[in-house]
Amino acid sequence: MHDSLALGIDLGTSGVRVAVLNQQRDLLHTDSSGYERGLADPDDWLKSCIQLIKAIPHELRSQLRAVAVDGTSGTLVACDPHGTPLGQALPYNVACPEQLDQVRGLVQAGQPAASASGSLARALRLLEQHSQPLILRHQADWISGWLLEDWRFGEEGNNLRLGWSLSDQRWPGAFERQAWREALPQIRPSGSKLGIMNAARAKQLGLSEDMLVIAGTTDANAAVLTADAADDEGITVLGSTLVLKRFTSIPLRAGAGTSTHRVGGRWLAGGASNSGGAVLRDCFPGIDLDELSRQIDPDQDSGLKLLPLIGQGERFPVDDPDLAPILTPRPVSDALYLHGLLEGLSRIECQGWTKLTELGAPAPQRLVTLGGGARNPQWRRLRQRLIGVPIRSCDSPPAAGVARLALSALQQQHDQISHSGRESTELP
Repeated sequence: MHDSLALGIDLGTSGVRVAVLNQQRDLLHTDSSGYERGLADPDDWLKSCIQLIKAIPHELRSQLRAVAVDGTSGTLVACDPHGTPLGQALPYNVACPEQLDQVRGLVQAGQPAASASGSLARALRLLEQHSQPLILRHQADWISGWLLEDWRFGEEGNNLRLGWSLSDQRWPGAFERQAWREALPQIRPSGSKLGIMNAARAKQLGLSEDMLVIAGTTDANAAVLTADAADDEGITVLGSTLVLKRFTSIPLRAGAGTSTHRVGGRWLAGGASNSGGAVLRDCFPGIDLDELSRQIDPDQDSGLKLLPLIGQGERFPVDDPDLAPILTPRPVSDALYLHGLLEGLSRIECQGWTKLTELGAPAPQRLVTLGGGARNPQWRRLRQRLIGVPIRSCDSPPAAGVARLALSALQQQHDQISHSGRESTELP
């Protein structure tokens, strides 16, 4: 057991990252690969996973005994019953306002799924696009199914915005009367054992035949697991999207665009905006943002009032599929424009923490920041000024967070085997 390692696979907005941890949670290996065709292409997810796993040094790969996968919460793909995608996935940031009336007939207002930007709305669009029978799986659940060669399962956190109720441990009653009910996964808790990796798959990847596949979580939750946040700290993930998370003693009151997960036995509430680093990449293609940021004085106001969304529609802190981005006027100075965009992102973050507090989360006294934006000192200073709390950065990748779930499951199995062994030796 002391030599056993755990693998985490993080399927993000722009690419895939893997991480290998030992029993002491030391990060032994990490690597990443960007998507070639984009988030909507399941073949791209698969190609990146295969490439990255095969590139893990043999001496580490041979010691891997468990794997867990996280993915973008809400990216949904329709497949045939054998797991073969029927087309492109619908990414998490695609709203389906034409499905809103039907969504409202299926789930109660205020629930995570009761939104044009929820997975349920995307599921209804996919059901219209493809003939049945089919199955609907989120990004992480689809890759876990590929590892098992069994697509029956879905992890609870990835399926909250599809309608799964953590408190009731079931799908809404209205789902049971739908012809598509069988398209939904069997839900398993985050960190639970899904099964043993398919033998042919293990051979293809050069992995052990006794490799455990563990139910993972969402990419944002995986990032949180790496942060080791204290009870008075909130967690902000500054990646392609802006995500806010907060551990709470009880589930939050329901709010559109927000959700409460259960990770490692603790309640984790939060929300995710459609804004984030992807907007900056679109506005400054091929430009070194670190160098441009050094030209910004974060203690001064830019004078710009921008709303940096990647496209039309927002999920959190407001749930509005028609909300339009404000990306103009664009000043001649790129540094000033970046200053205004970072302020806009920081205002969204500030509004998000206010929203979570209104719903019952304790106001954070400090923030931990993860993701690419955590490395930008000017942005951190600007956020501290606008939000009004100290901020620290964490550079551990989300893949290491989901690897922790695999590591914990591995330890639990070892403890159970040891306990059973002790009981058998104690029998008369």
